[in-house]
Formats: sequence, C-alpha cells, structure tokens
Amino acid sequence: MSDYTPSEMMTIAAARALRNEDICFVGIGAPSAACNLARLTHAPGITLIYESGTLATKPRVLPLSIGDGELCDTALTTVSVPEMFRYWLQGGRITVGFLGGAQIDRYANLNTTVVGPYDKPKTRLPGGGGAPEIAISCGEIFIIMKQAPRSFAAKLDFVTSLGHGEGGDHRQRLGVKTKGPTRLVTDLCIFEPDAETKEMTITSIHPGVTRDVIQENTGWPVRYAASVAETTPPTADELAVLRELHARTAAEHGKAA
Repeated sequence: MSDYTPSEMMTIAAARALRNEDICFVGIGAPSAACNLARLTHAPGITLIYESGTLATKPRVLPLSIGDGELCDTALTTVSVPEMFRYWLQGGRITVGFLGGAQIDRYANLNTTVVGPYDKPKTRLPGGGGAPEIAISCGEIFIIMKQAPRSFAAKLDFVTSLGHGEGGDHRQRLGVKTKGPTRLVTDLCIFEPDAETKEMTITSIHPGVTRDVIQENTGWPVRYAASVAETTPPTADELAVLRELHARTAAEHGKAA
C-alpha cells in the first residue's frame, strides 16, 4: 500500500512542472498548493502572482481567497488589479498560468460558470474571475484537477476559459498567440496536448493506476501518447513539505481551510 494519497501525488506531480525562473499566475485551491510546494522545494526563485495584485508573494499558509491578507503580508509589493491585468498579464510578462476548473473537455477548455443550461443551471459556479484572461495571456497554462466522469466532460455546459478551442490551430485562428494548456495533471495521470490535434493525450500514469480506471473517470475516449511513462512517486521530502504546508494552513484557518 502506498504511503501517499492520490491528491498528494497530483499536487506533487503538478509542482514538478514549475521551474525556478517561472513567473506564475496562481489560482486559489489546488493550483496554489502546487505552486507553493514548488517554491518550498525545487524552485525557491519562482515568482508567484495572485489575481489581487500581489507580486512575488511567499505565503506561510495557503490563502483562502485572493483577498487573504497572507498574500499582501508576504508579497514584495501589491499593485492595483487594473495594473496587474493590463501591464503584467496582458503585457506578456507571465510565463505560466496555473488553473483548475469544475469541468474540462478533451481540448482543455474549462468551465467555471454553470453546470446545466445557462438560463436555468443545476449549479451556478463561482465564475471566471481572471481565468479567461489568464488562459489566453500567459505564456502557457498548467491545469490541475481531480479526474471524474462529470468533471472530464465530452461537452462543456459553458466555456469559461479557452484551452485549445476546437483543436488544431483554433487558438491561432482566433488571434491568440500564446501556447495554451501544455500540461493537465490529475490524481490519476498526466496529459499533454497532441502536437497536431491539440487533444489532451496521456503521457504519464501515476503508480498503481490502470488504463481502465482512467477511462472510467473520463467522459471521452482517452488517447495515449506513443510512449507512456509511469509518474515518479513522491519523495519523502516532497511529502513532508506538502504535509507541513497543509498542517500550518489547517492550524491557521481551521475548518475554513
């Protein structure tokens, strides 16, 4: 039996994708955990930016929202939201955007708006926030999501944030010059876009996970790369740092965390 959970494997695999030199626009929740784990392990020089305008923030605990005081308290500086989006994001100064979502499709388009019909939804979700702009303006996008049939949908109920659109060169035809989603990390595996079709294709499977389980938790026929690796299990150091981060957060925020 493994000594780590699927969620820990997902967070650690996502954190490994980040580089020390990255300037990263961080989403709240799982993206924040992955980005701060990277900062506390192999990428101490990474610059983390949150939507509220905090630059080079180094939170001691994971923030509950973009308005969490921990972000301002530990940032190099805080700028206005218009400056953050117009100068930093739309100015092409951010290398990676790290996002999650309620639903994703095979081309990594994301839904964070509604489940069900827009005018009479089953569930109204938090909305896009800055994610639609992050998705088209960062150099590339990493996505972290738990895999399930309802969240990995054949067709989205609403497209909040552009991934690869309808596939192929759709982003370019829309006038979007950035790479879009280059990595999707789940609790089961890692996807990367096919070079031609841009369909998210499995390149690595986490230890102990079968292809049948992956398909059962995906709403479309899964495609695999020509060569599929097994994800390297978490190291003792990665697990210790991640668990300490979550423990500090739980002590600080209690049930809200």
